[in-house]
Amino acid sequence: MRTSRLLPSPTSSAPGSGPEAARAAAPWALAALALLALFLAPAGSCGGTMAAAGAQRDPELRAVVQQAIQSAQCFGNQYDSAVWYTLMEPRLRRYMSDREERLAVLRVVYCETHRPGAAPLPPGLVLAVLEVESRFDRWAVSDTGAVGLMQVMPFWPEQLGMQRRELVGVEANIRMGCAILRHYLATEHNDVRRALGRYNGSVRSRDYPDRVVTRWTRFWNGADDLGRG
Repeated sequence: MRTSRLLPSPTSSAPGSGPEAARAAAPWALAALALLALFLAPAGSCGGTMAAAGAQRDPELRAVVQQAIQSAQCFGNQYDSAVWYTLMEPRLRRYMSDREERLAVLRVVYCETHRPGAAPLPPGLVLAVLEVESRFDRWAVSDTGAVGLMQVMPFWPEQLGMQRRELVGVEANIRMGCAILRHYLATEHNDVRRALGRYNGSVRSRDYPDRVVTRWTRFWNGADDLGRG
């Protein structure tokens, strides 16, 4: 999904004071209002391309995502997760300058992909989806209205009794995105490219699945090697 960054992260430098600072802050304020309008808009009001219009709208997905949201506990072997963080954290530095945010993303990805009782989900594949969808920018909003790290469609919070602002949170967004991706992998009998096409709403196009798989195998290789013993 093509994304634009409507709101700077909280770590961006804050405006100062005085007329020059006020003029500099004006675009920031307009961006904040734009994102607020997105969160307050009725579900389905966001525009977008025909390819992505039906993304993540399968009726059976609601129960899947609801279950994922309710199961908020972090899982995983402590030793394997520590080794995994050590291997993966340096690769995230080109995208995320804040160390704590990098660790938060890795923790949630690791926990969600190692969820007991759920079908296996390759962590490297999830990291590749994060990169292609948002470049690890939790404030990203697509031209179809998808929000956050894994570009979750904005109708999900309303269906789950959540607030739309929660979509920019690391934990909720990745948890919903992983639940949706896992569901599509099961539906497509682990055909990764077809599952990715359904996730993105572009089943008839090879572009998006090919980009994700390329990043998975060439950059995030090694992310799937721990925690499966």
